[in-house]
Amino acid sequence: MSPGDTILEVRNLEVDIPIAAGMLHPVRGISLTVARGETLSIVGESGCGKSLTSLALMGLLPKSAIRSADRMEFLGQDIRNLKEREMAALRGVKMAMIFQEPMSSLNPAYTIGNQLTEVYRRHISKNESEARARAILLLERVGISAAASRLSQYPHQLSGGLRQRVMIAMSLMCGPELIIADEPTTALDVTIQAQILHLLAELQDEFKMGMILITHDLGVVARVADKVQVMYAGATVEEGPCRAVFGNPLHPYTSGLMRCIPVPGKAERGSKLGSVPGIVPNLIGDLRGCLFRNRCGHAISACETLSGEPTRIGAGHAFTCRLPPEEAACIAAQEGLA
Repeated sequence: MSPGDTILEVRNLEVDIPIAAGMLHPVRGISLTVARGETLSIVGESGCGKSLTSLALMGLLPKSAIRSADRMEFLGQDIRNLKEREMAALRGVKMAMIFQEPMSSLNPAYTIGNQLTEVYRRHISKNESEARARAILLLERVGISAAASRLSQYPHQLSGGLRQRVMIAMSLMCGPELIIADEPTTALDVTIQAQILHLLAELQDEFKMGMILITHDLGVVARVADKVQVMYAGATVEEGPCRAVFGNPLHPYTSGLMRCIPVPGKAERGSKLGSVPGIVPNLIGDLRGCLFRNRCGHAISACETLSGEPTRIGAGHAFTCRLPPEEAACIAAQEGLA
């Protein structure tokens, strides 16, 4: 896509949180771009900073958190220092978020209709009938039958799949340019997961939105994303077009995640699922070297002090590791991942 299509551009985003033990660094130097009609997936295990990254973009971090960035432009506007009132005018209107737990995100004391129409009446039109018509239209579009009667129901009266569809409809009420979907299929069964992912892909194409999809499931990424960023310990370790990253994973952590995906017909009977051994490092205080070194089978002494610089392979594919690209590709090929 041309530069004119860019919706969001972020450079060197960091989030620091002061705690009793020192300064916590959960997001470290994240850079990303999202274009109109494009899906960027941020993937990584729990605690790697994915959700905090999305909250930082939305301006919804805890009050104690300190956000900084060299650049944060949304639709050409610098949003780094917007006042809360200015940011609130963007949230839900030009950028919207689908949270991972609709049961806790939806207010149990208000009907579905009240929650859907509130944002529309606040930002678009105070006309109640107009807001109601918009809500019914979007509920029908996301696949909820008898949409008008659903407006009087409460969240606990809906199934998990229907609640997630309501969240998707709510995010579309004001016609946003960017959707951030944080683990949108969490706690849903496999069939409903597939339906929700298919729905998101359809809606994105229909409304020409950009989308950031937060997930820990590489299978989800492969189905719906155009680009992927693999996060570990708050930083991006590999990024690029999905086909390039999955076809030639270069960072040892990306390879480790891919080994965790069960492939029908390849695993021997009785064999264990793949895993990434070890635990995520402490992100408090002065962080040095490659933070994956204690879990990496290819670490050397230099990894204790050098974190490595991003190595660009071409077509947007890059990884951060001291391994030369040729050696990393050879390792992936030997493990049957490339």
